[in-house]
Amino acid sequence: MPQPPAPSAQVTAAEISRIAGVTRATVSNWRRRHDDFPAPSGGTDSSPLYDLESVRAWLASRGHVSAANPSEELRTTLRLRAQSGGGTSDLLLLVLAAAGRSPEELTAAAQLPDPDLVTRAQRDVSTAADAVPSADAVRFKADDAAVLRALYACVRDEGGQAALGVLAERELEDSAASGAYLTPAPLADLLARLIPGSPSRVLDPACGGGTLLAAAARRGARELYGQDNLPVQALRSAVSLMLTAPEAEVTVRAADSLRADAFPDLLADAVLCNPPYGVRDWGHDELAYDPRWAYGVPARAESELAWVQHALAHLTPGGHAALLLPPATAGRASGRRVRAELVRSGALRAVIALPVGASVPLHVGLQVWVLQRPEPGGPERKSVLFVDTAADAATGTATAAGRGGTAVTARTRGGSRSASLDWEGITAHALGAWRAFTKNPDTFEGEPGVAHAVGVVDLLDDVVDLTPARLVRASRAEVDPAELSAGVEAARRGLVGAAKSLARTAGREGWSAAGASAREWRTATASDLARGGALTLLRTLPEGARGRADGGGSDGSGKRPDGAAVLTGSDIAGGSGPTGNPAELRGDSAPVIAVGDVLVRAVASGDGPMSRVAGEEDAGALLGPHVHLFRPDPKRLDAWFLAGFLGAEENIAGASTGSTILTVSPGRLRVPLLPLEEQRRYGEAFRHVHELRAEARRATLLAEDTARLLAGGLTGGQLLPSRGPAPDVPGDSGGRPRARRP
Repeated sequence: MPQPPAPSAQVTAAEISRIAGVTRATVSNWRRRHDDFPAPSGGTDSSPLYDLESVRAWLASRGHVSAANPSEELRTTLRLRAQSGGGTSDLLLLVLAAAGRSPEELTAAAQLPDPDLVTRAQRDVSTAADAVPSADAVRFKADDAAVLRALYACVRDEGGQAALGVLAERELEDSAASGAYLTPAPLADLLARLIPGSPSRVLDPACGGGTLLAAAARRGARELYGQDNLPVQALRSAVSLMLTAPEAEVTVRAADSLRADAFPDLLADAVLCNPPYGVRDWGHDELAYDPRWAYGVPARAESELAWVQHALAHLTPGGHAALLLPPATAGRASGRRVRAELVRSGALRAVIALPVGASVPLHVGLQVWVLQRPEPGGPERKSVLFVDTAADAATGTATAAGRGGTAVTARTRGGSRSASLDWEGITAHALGAWRAFTKNPDTFEGEPGVAHAVGVVDLLDDVVDLTPARLVRASRAEVDPAELSAGVEAARRGLVGAAKSLARTAGREGWSAAGASAREWRTATASDLARGGALTLLRTLPEGARGRADGGGSDGSGKRPDGAAVLTGSDIAGGSGPTGNPAELRGDSAPVIAVGDVLVRAVASGDGPMSRVAGEEDAGALLGPHVHLFRPDPKRLDAWFLAGFLGAEENIAGASTGSTILTVSPGRLRVPLLPLEEQRRYGEAFRHVHELRAEARRATLLAEDTARLLAGGLTGGQLLPSRGPAPDVPGDSGGRPRARRP
């Protein structure tokens, strides 16, 4: 008896816009203006679903070919597969197998007829299963052909890591329910760099997607051990590590590390971990007599202290661990006895407070605990280092007086996303203080308001509160009053100058009303302009694609400047020069930035501009992995005109994909088709907007830094309020109290 035809998949309006390479507003216009546009076949009035084949037929009848890039095509096929109950974990091994094939082999596989494609994928995944012994058997079906074809194409064009990222979006979409999330790469690198020396054997007992172990591999680790409670996370971590660190020995297991330790006899050189927080059902009752609790049995509410002791138990004597923990761990009453023993024994070496937004949960300022397993007969540890990096909350470029009165780079306080944080400043303060402390703890002087070493005896009170902000701020009295006063005066003068410059910039007028209605114009996608030779689109190849490129950088130079910095998305958002570390770029695939290049952030999240034109300060820098570079032909495109329209809010929204992380598809960004002379007029206006934003940022940074220095000086006793009224400020009806030197 013949089987009834399978129902066609359904897509949302957002997916239609991505398939067609247009904005969602355009899809809404099609629905209103064209009677033959397919009617909804499901969903609700507010979120209708459309028959995919009907939509494709309608688009084809009007000459709209698919504009979706390989990642987006994979996302669409995965969602369609999910409608019939299919997951993504069975595809992880195929990514590993496909990443080992040449582009020609992947192209041939993607072009196979459906039955042959399924057979080929089944054969490929069986070879990869040998590399991951704990993986379950995989069986693909005939209706998997579409997603298999999309996966091969994605790995071929964008690399294995890009394909893994798309699979993770689907599998871990509800991160709040699963408790699974990625540790931001800059934070992972910081934790790895806090481990002294070059550890070879590294363990992460809550490895998630493998970010921390990948950071350890970048620093030379060659034996990587991971464990995660979610099987899909363990498998994804194993595949990701095998792609990024093929020379390392990777062992990942799926089980609860506290209840079912997969490596009971392992002693590692280092442990890196970002464990789950606030878990009460972690095995308190059944593990009451566990030998790991050498520093005291953790209370039911102290699962984090269980993870701390689990890490110490897996270290060789003298080995170090770095754990990311919530701030409550440092002061909760139920953990006082364990904290006291960690301090008394010398196992706790440092506590580093991070700004709000460093990692999930984004509304909490997390802390890094650095631990060292005591060595029998080792040196006595008389103090613990405390560092507060909470002031390094966002990138900036203005210069003002620093915490101690000397000139430093001022940074905007606040901000809730990791991408907008000043990771360069955070890392510099944390590593600088930690390295100086480990070099000679007894003579460590610290930095007022930033880093302070507190004696063990002073910490062992009735509370044993290890909160860095409390202990570091207590050292502000060490600041010299005259030095702070000079710093405040320097900051004030800088603020006055910045305010005048902002007023001059804001006073320029370079626009007029368009008329009774907004202007309309024909547009072309960046992909169309690139095909026509008006611009060149460059990128830094994804990790999984490196090694298959045809030698050298993707700009065709084949050379990488010695000592060149890396321009990151955070640099564009914060208006700073290149601050990235070239050591984090593996291979020679990064293009070299030239004056006049247009730079666009690849992730549409966080505050700040999305684009800018490269100037002299950017020339010679390497392109970071999360930045798109558009190199216009100056005879056909004005650079500032291009930057202004590419970075427009609606343009970015229409070309972005993803749920929690919005990734910009550069080829789908649209640009008006205007004569060059008119482009230059728009370009001059966009340049003015850029200058206005930069001046406003500079004035804001200086104002905040001046206010912080004044408030700190008054509360710390270094400054005294004026006895008389301040001079009247223009437009102010009364005098204001002034601070004066003591």
